Amino acid sequence: MKFNFKKVTTLAIALFAISSIKAQSTEITDSVLVNGNCGMCKSAIEKSAKEAGASYASWDKKTKVLNLKFDPATTSQEQIEKKVAARGYDTQNFKATDEAYEKLSACCHYDRKSTIFEKQ
Repeated sequence: MKFNFKKVTTLAIALFAISSIKAQSTEITDSVLVNGNCGMCKSAIEKSAKEAGASYASWDKKTKVLNLKFDPATTSQEQIEKKVAARGYDTQNFKATDEAYEKLSACCHYDRKSTIFEKQ
């Protein structure tokens, strides 16, 4: 049997592509409520989520919803929320420490007494 480099290469590429598609399908799409006010908040919230392992993070200033995609094998919603809270932003399940909140820029100081979570 003659070794056919083209067939082996094509087979390897096909297997890689199939495994990549399967790996992507294991991601979870989720959303989390996060307090914040402005574009700087948006940037910091999204960056924190990605640092915690989210492959996609998009926070909406109006709705206060952080849309996420992440692989549950490498991170969790809880880990992402904790990272965002550590940055100074209260999430639906975790409150930022007062120290982290105070480090935010003045424009990022949302009203912590009447948060979006108390209305639920």
